Amino acid sequence: MKLATLRTGGTTRAVRLDGDVLVDLGAPDVGALLGRDDWAERAAAAGGQTYAVDGADFAPVVPQPSKVVCVGLNYRNHIQEMGRDLPKHPTLFAKFADALIGAGDDIVRPEETEQFDWEVELAVVVGKRVRRARGEEAEQAIAGFTVLNDVTCRDWQFRTREWLQGKIWDSSTPVGPYLVTPDELPGGVRPALDVRLTVDGEVMQSDTTADLLFDPVALVEYVSTIVRLNPGDIIATGTPGGVGHARKPGRYLLGGETVVAEIDRIGCLENRVAKERSL
Repeated sequence: MKLATLRTGGTTRAVRLDGDVLVDLGAPDVGALLGRDDWAERAAAAGGQTYAVDGADFAPVVPQPSKVVCVGLNYRNHIQEMGRDLPKHPTLFAKFADALIGAGDDIVRPEETEQFDWEVELAVVVGKRVRRARGEEAEQAIAGFTVLNDVTCRDWQFRTREWLQGKIWDSSTPVGPYLVTPDELPGGVRPALDVRLTVDGEVMQSDTTADLLFDPVALVEYVSTIVRLNPGDIIATGTPGGVGHARKPGRYLLGGETVVAEIDRIGCLENRVAKERSL
């Protein structure tokens, strides 16, 4: 199945892609749907109101996750381009829900940064509450996968040893449009999918999730050892090589560009970079 959160009539609805229409699933968003123990059965059987896919306005696939855990340095080629050794353990940082935007929303470029960078990522969406999950339990905790662009203020990220301040800027992180369940993907909960990002049509990143150092199941095991994972939580699995900061000279988003982040069989984020407006 492909599930999404649709904006419509001043509110949001959880929907299922069915051909060229989106079927209402009787929940306000995908996060709320995943909070039900029988979410998969409900989503598969629902036959509510329909909406056209053409022109659909997608919210973040999970608008208010209890946590967004991100993994840095998880593709071998990206680790090498950043001049680092292969890590023995996942490198983790967090995002907040205020950073998340929909698949077609503008990425807001803060006026305080001069090094605004792109990072296409496969993201895990958690479908059940787990703690210290191992093996099959970790596999079953994966509701599906989506696309995330971990747009980063590099000059803020590297001000200190901790990366958080470069990663959590308001309205900077597109995620969606769809949650795709593992049964639709080659490799299932360890999918092997082509990953690609372009800026104004120029290819910047191109790789496969088969290059992940720590796969999605391993990440669920590792993160759930530290903290309880709840339905709707997101784990961003890291970005491949090709980021702007690693280029010589560095290349960054200045405003006005169109950034397209896509993963085969999951979907595409297409976002314009807009300069921040004063509140």
